[in-house]
Amino acid sequence: MKIIAIGRNYAAHIAELNNERPSEPVIFMKPDTAVLRNNAPFYYPDFSKDIHYEVEVLLKINREGKFIDEKFAHKYYDEIGIGIDFTARDIQTQCKEKGLPWEKAKGFNGSAPISNFFPKADYDLSNLDFSLKKNGETQQSGNTSLMLYTFDQIIAYVSQFFTLKKGDIIFSGTPAGVGPIVVGDTLEAYIEDKLLLEVEIK
Repeated sequence: MKIIAIGRNYAAHIAELNNERPSEPVIFMKPDTAVLRNNAPFYYPDFSKDIHYEVEVLLKINREGKFIDEKFAHKYYDEIGIGIDFTARDIQTQCKEKGLPWEKAKGFNGSAPISNFFPKADYDLSNLDFSLKKNGETQQSGNTSLMLYTFDQIIAYVSQFFTLKKGDIIFSGTPAGVGPIVVGDTLEAYIEDKLLLEVEIK
């Protein structure tokens, strides 16, 4: 499986990082070694001093496809989940300043904690609340109605470049409120009011 992530998909998050609003989806990848399952702890790496959390709704691809028309994109996933895109912000900033790729700031080991997946039919995907708490206090609160690019638009766009395969996971973008973690923090990620993911920072 591969992880395809979408950057800059919520206007408020673009503003908080002083990034340029994209004219098309921003894509980056994480390797399968980034995945953390079953509420496993995240071990703070030695190479960064500024790891940030970014909560995101996940799509799980259920069949192979490429060059997918947007009107058929809904057929390529039937489950959603919640995940955290851990980002080494200091490394990302260094790479961006030099015009270099920033995979090592996004794709390092354990940088993609994910929840279990649940039927999308149980949710209103166009008006879906999701959030992240750090040590019991809400830090991020988003709604899919505020996405610049919808789930179906993301799938259609990504599939022009990468063949999607069963089991692939798409991170659909993070809302405003990203921030740093320290050892001892506990993160909780929710869809609507249901706790689906909990990560302890060690």
